[in-house]
Amino acid sequence: MTDATPSPTGARDDSAALVLLATQPAEAALASLGTRATGLTADEVRAARARDGVNRIAHEAPPTIAQLLWRGVANPFSGVLVVIAVLSGVTGDLRTTIVITAMIVLSAVLRVVQEHRSHEAAAALKALVHTRAAVTRAGGAEPTEIPMDDIVRGDIVHVSAGDMIPADVRLLTSKDLFLSQSALTGESLPVEKEAQPDPARAAAPALEQPTLAFMGTSVVSGAATAVVVATGDRTVLGLTARGVAGARPPTAFDAGVRSVSWLLVRFMLVLAPSVFLINGFTKGNWVEAFLFALAVAVGLTPELLPMIVTVNLAKGAMAMAKRQVVVKRLEAIQNFGAMDVLCTDKTGTLTQDRIVLLRYVDAAGKADDTVLHLAWVNSALQTGLRNLLDHAVLEYHAPNAPATSVRPEHKVDEIPWDFTRKRMSVVVALDDGTHQLVTKGAPEEVLAVCTRVATPAGEAPLDAAAHAAALATVQGMNAEGLRVVAVASRTAPARSGPYGAADEAGLTLAGFLCFLDPPKESAHAALAALAAQGVRVIVLTGDGDVTARHVCGEVGVNAGRVVLGPEVDALDDAGLGALVEETTVFAKLSPPHKARIVRALRVRGHTVGFMGDGINDAGALREADVGISVDTAVDVAKESADIILLEKSLLVLSAGVTEGRTIFGNIMKYIKMTASSNFGNVFSMVIASALLPFLPMLPIQLLVQNLLYDFSQTTIPFDRMDPEYLAVPRKWQATDIGRFMRWIGPVSSVFDVATFALLWWVFGARTVGQASLFQSGWFVEGLLSQTLIVHMIRTTRVPFLQSRATWPVLGMTGLVIVIGLAVPFTPVGTYLGLVPLPGAYVGWLGVVLLGYALLTQLVKRIYIARFATWL
Repeated sequence: MTDATPSPTGARDDSAALVLLATQPAEAALASLGTRATGLTADEVRAARARDGVNRIAHEAPPTIAQLLWRGVANPFSGVLVVIAVLSGVTGDLRTTIVITAMIVLSAVLRVVQEHRSHEAAAALKALVHTRAAVTRAGGAEPTEIPMDDIVRGDIVHVSAGDMIPADVRLLTSKDLFLSQSALTGESLPVEKEAQPDPARAAAPALEQPTLAFMGTSVVSGAATAVVVATGDRTVLGLTARGVAGARPPTAFDAGVRSVSWLLVRFMLVLAPSVFLINGFTKGNWVEAFLFALAVAVGLTPELLPMIVTVNLAKGAMAMAKRQVVVKRLEAIQNFGAMDVLCTDKTGTLTQDRIVLLRYVDAAGKADDTVLHLAWVNSALQTGLRNLLDHAVLEYHAPNAPATSVRPEHKVDEIPWDFTRKRMSVVVALDDGTHQLVTKGAPEEVLAVCTRVATPAGEAPLDAAAHAAALATVQGMNAEGLRVVAVASRTAPARSGPYGAADEAGLTLAGFLCFLDPPKESAHAALAALAAQGVRVIVLTGDGDVTARHVCGEVGVNAGRVVLGPEVDALDDAGLGALVEETTVFAKLSPPHKARIVRALRVRGHTVGFMGDGINDAGALREADVGISVDTAVDVAKESADIILLEKSLLVLSAGVTEGRTIFGNIMKYIKMTASSNFGNVFSMVIASALLPFLPMLPIQLLVQNLLYDFSQTTIPFDRMDPEYLAVPRKWQATDIGRFMRWIGPVSSVFDVATFALLWWVFGARTVGQASLFQSGWFVEGLLSQTLIVHMIRTTRVPFLQSRATWPVLGMTGLVIVIGLAVPFTPVGTYLGLVPLPGAYVGWLGVVLLGYALLTQLVKRIYIARFATWL
């Protein structure tokens, strides 16, 4: 095969090669690629795959262990720890350096292990979501659908409305082909493509060549046959991805985590220098004061935050996987929990994905075989996107209708469906030499191009009375919950040249097709569950208002006033924003309408989910905070979605909301536990540094205490949330973190100071010679109080009595408590500068911890009463 295609040597060379192929005649392009219109042989396919690899963009591949390890250390917290470790080593404090290094390694390794497991599981799940392409290869009489990854350069591919362009291709044939190139160019309007080169655009760049289509774009309407010119990283999308590395804008959740990170960094930059100066001036040992200040800085660093976030999200993905839900983007799970509005398409989502043809009637509502025959001609001979209605026609026609003389070879042309006309037509050559144009589509749009109507007595003019009578027939069937499609035709002398939308005029209305589109059995229960979780459901459909109202009634949605697409067009953004707050059902919508409604909801502060499965849903899926689709959806819908349902039951939506809120709650537990506890500890450090003649705790002791506390929190992702927390949507409130720190942090300081007094007055630890006893006593009290706060903060209820943590949390915190009590009595404690504590101290410690728990519970009640929030 001749290599006249893009190579990864440079964007300019790639573009030149593409332009050369674009401007050549189709036959020359095939020859330069070493292929043919009948497709590649099996040997040629193997050779192409060995040379070019699989048809996949490299940045979509799972990250390597080395990349995960780098991610584990390349964050602000690990950076702070690395700097402190280096400074400790430079000043000769090797013990501190060793402990900090252990903390960095622990955080990185835990994150690598969890991320690697989640990526492996996600890859296995994504393999269940099949994106395929129709390909002609040598020896095959008909196109065969294969996984998109298996496509190679030189393959002959076939695309139609709803398909993703599987690679960079050069068109060979096309019919009314319009593509969405927004993924590459950002342009929202569809771009027309055609197989014939345009000499006037010979010097245009590759993206503007009419004969080229690119990986990552999608077919809006029309159909085409094309030859693959580049795959994977050799595509324009692949070359572009190297520069952007698959980056996507941060979500509100990302921004919230980042804001907390920098809040704690700012606290560290204020408090650590304060501790350094106080200890330096009061004790005169500036080196010791510096090392202690570094340890304080470590104490304010929530180094496990990235790991906690990753483990939570990965755990959620695994939980959803058990329910046959593929999570393509981990962050989408959290958005699921924050979602307070779910917009959903009707067909294929609320209704079943199997539609049944019930009737075929004339304009008066009487059965008419001619309507079925014309519908079959239209559905059987089209090459564009066959939807569920087409399949219903073909399945019904086969056993129920007489044989027809129309054959595929009689087809002359077709006019593909688009969402403006809402109809599609085929043109066939009849035995008498004439051409017949057969159109089917939305009743109003088909009636708009009809001038006559078929009756039992023959054709008659479609005057105002006949038009009204036809619409009344449609509305009557809609009221029964049936979907209605109009069928019309026109016979004219044969002619040469292509047919277009302008030829859809002067038609004769044959009648209507009536389809039963029953709701999914799980729809009613799923929507009721979502409503109970505080998620408002809005139905966005392209169907008429009567049908939409009927289906909504069957699934338990109170439709109220149904707003139609033309009303949406008449409103500005502010007017639409007000309307979406009070409307439950929108009907007769185009794809831009759906995307605009989702955008209006987001502008008004809602976290919006969108569920859809059709090409007309792709824009809204991308616009939503979380896009949800199904495995049977068209390619472009699946590519646009964040979450894909592999099973038909919609009850997983409610489970997904619960999982998202659980994940968010557990992440907030860690953030608030760490922020408040560390703030309280450092606040106590400042007080002790000002009052004591010695360091309240050695740097190495503070670091080990922090390390053990980190261990106690590693099981938080496996904790449960209280039912009342899961009952309402949960969104990020960055301003609440600082307030929470200021309220809860000082509570621990109250009992730290009580412990100081206990050690000073009761146990006589008031001299430099007794510093080790003081430090040991506070080491144990500080660790146990921090571990206790895990249980105090994790719930709004009374811990242990009204709400109990899961066994992993109980086990890990219990283990840390035992270790904390035992360390002073071990050789390790001696190495750390700790000494055995008097037996009486344990009893006093119990009193202090009980008081701490009671005061924290009281402050918790006051805080909730005042601010109506906790986690």
